[in-house]
Amino acid sequence: MLHNPRCSKSRATLALLQDRGIEPDLSLYLETPPTREELQTILQQLGMKPIELVRKGEAEFRELGLGEPGVSDDRILDAMIEHPRLIERPIVLANGKASIGRPPESVLDIL
Repeated sequence: MLHNPRCSKSRATLALLQDRGIEPDLSLYLETPPTREELQTILQQLGMKPIELVRKGEAEFRELGLGEPGVSDDRILDAMIEHPRLIERPIVLANGKASIGRPPESVLDIL
């Protein structure tokens, strides 16, 4: 689980899993960002493009011009690796699938 303990949705998703007896492996992605390959795998499992996994409200999104027309997937991936705060959270990985915990209950579909 890509987890940010300061994020209320991330904490709620973790609590939901724990209430069901599941203790996920936590990846504190702000401290140890995922690799490009890991992000690409997550995106594939989510069925999303990089821009769909970006937190558009973060200052880095605006500062890096990631919302501009024609920004490449590679540039967005590089930005998420360099600025992991841009990655939407939490992301639960299970059974070869991924789900974003927004709302937290949405992750139950992949368990």
